[in-house]
Amino acid sequence: MALRHQEPDRVPFDLAGTVTTGIHHIAYRNLLNYLGMPKDDIKIAEIHQQLAAVHEDVLQRLKVDFRPVYSKLPSGWRPKFEEDHKYTRFIDQWGIGWRKPKDGGLYYDLESHPFASFSTPEEVANYRVPDPADPARLEGVEEEARQLAESTGAALCLAGVSAGFMEMAYWLRGYENFFLDLAGDPKMAHAILDKTVEIKIKFWEMALSRFGDLIDVVVEADDFASQFGMIISPETYRKFIKPRQKELFGAIKKHSNAFICFHSCGSVHDIIPDLIEVGVDALNPVQVSAANMDSNKLKKEFGDALTFWGGGVDTQRVLNYGTPQQVKDEVKQRIDDLAPGGGFVFTPVHNVQADVPPENYMAMWEAWEEYGKY
Repeated sequence: MALRHQEPDRVPFDLAGTVTTGIHHIAYRNLLNYLGMPKDDIKIAEIHQQLAAVHEDVLQRLKVDFRPVYSKLPSGWRPKFEEDHKYTRFIDQWGIGWRKPKDGGLYYDLESHPFASFSTPEEVANYRVPDPADPARLEGVEEEARQLAESTGAALCLAGVSAGFMEMAYWLRGYENFFLDLAGDPKMAHAILDKTVEIKIKFWEMALSRFGDLIDVVVEADDFASQFGMIISPETYRKFIKPRQKELFGAIKKHSNAFICFHSCGSVHDIIPDLIEVGVDALNPVQVSAANMDSNKLKKEFGDALTFWGGGVDTQRVLNYGTPQQVKDEVKQRIDDLAPGGGFVFTPVHNVQADVPPENYMAMWEAWEEYGKY
């Protein structure tokens, strides 16, 4: 109902339904101890961000309305981790290198880019990647999804096979090189984006043709903005990205009736009409602390066409550094702004970071339970 812009009994609540609404494993362990639900078997659901796989009894305890569905790795491939005195490293399935500091490291950061030395579009076209439509990626996934749907009654969110296609472009090429391509070598930029969007389309066509009827929400992402504005101009977005989004989201809609939840950090205000036009149903994380991202203004401008999936409380200053009362006050404000008429899924702005006190997380949850009723 919320995604159809109707008012249900309460605002839906999300924790870990997507890889941008999750919780870091350190914060999760602290939360479990606070709730009196300690666990020895905390697993990592998303390796780069070190997000915890949240246990079903915890999801039930917190009345979470969503469950994630993940694809598997391609056949014959597993990450190999190497360590030295300073870092833990691995190369992912696309050939991108990552590292995490051994001393206090919280995440895996980019280290190497397989397209960095390429000078021609032909090199990009000839670069071999694992088959995104490899049947091994869906081995047992449909059965898991069906079991989740039947046992929990929650909405199922299917994650993609890779990061966003522009994000993948600068991960493969390197940030500086790819932004230079956008500005000065459009043939190279187009070649890389063609490669990365093809990966996505092939996967979605395979997965959704198999069990798209089970999936309520398809999760897509690409980071287009910073704290202060777009990292590429709206004109560059419309030239290089928007037509490919239209193709990608069209393929998703062709094979399922799922809502598309699209994640883009930062101040994306200037392209929200474009996102609606290409088929985005819900916007995450709704970074309310960024420029031109005031929750009240966003609801008035776009609330009739777009669901806001996030924005429940700021995660840069309030959820981690505020008092429990400050957390509750902001939650009430965001619900007042975003909930009327439906079109709001409550979750913080992006993942719950390692430094978030469990008292603050539960203050957020208690405020949602108090103020989130229609």
